[in-house]
Amino acid sequence: MNSTAIKHPITSPSDWITASQDLLNKEKAFTKARDEITRIRQALPWTKVEQAYTFETEGGTKNLNELFNGKRQLIIYHFMYEPDDTEGCPGCSFVCDHVDGARKHFEQHDISFVAVSRAPLAVFKEYKKRMGWTFNWVSSAGTTFNYDFGVSFHRSDIDAGPVMYNFKVQTLRSEEQPGLTVFIKGEDGEIYRTYSTYERGLDMLLTAYHYIDLTPVGRNENGPMDWVQRHDQYGG
Repeated sequence: MNSTAIKHPITSPSDWITASQDLLNKEKAFTKARDEITRIRQALPWTKVEQAYTFETEGGTKNLNELFNGKRQLIIYHFMYEPDDTEGCPGCSFVCDHVDGARKHFEQHDISFVAVSRAPLAVFKEYKKRMGWTFNWVSSAGTTFNYDFGVSFHRSDIDAGPVMYNFKVQTLRSEEQPGLTVFIKGEDGEIYRTYSTYERGLDMLLTAYHYIDLTPVGRNENGPMDWVQRHDQYGG
């Protein structure tokens, strides 16, 4: 992290109130804009999932329908973990550190959560235990799931690039990218994809960032998450 000293204007209590009132008006406008974006997101058209996907889980092989675990809605976090990795991606780990507390609430709102990685289950099972996570984490190894949902890419395609990621054609360096996809079971019993987000669209999941953004120093980083480590690797 940067350690640059903060040089900030100092003002009287009354002027501080005035500045805070101006900020509050802007925050209210942002809140209204965010509510409108949420409305648009929820109103997006759905697209049917045509392929029958299977996953390796701690309870055996399960299909996409079974990952809903009796809920109507399913959130899948695409966790970057390649078959030859020995540890999970620090950024994805940062995201998933926020899941277990939140899901105790949103699972009561007809929502199931599952993390999915391309590596076999045995590869990341111990890492999950090390991190202390209890959410469902499954493997899509041997299937096209990650590729179909735009978070895994073949090296030949990356090298030939650019490729489609985050709804735009761009040049990538890694075969694995982060993302999140939401599904719903329709009244017809079919499964539909309702929403996907990638890159900084995942920021809204990072409650730690929201706390950090309240402080005057803020994120204090040279690049996104350049200071983030796995939670058991921080010193002090």
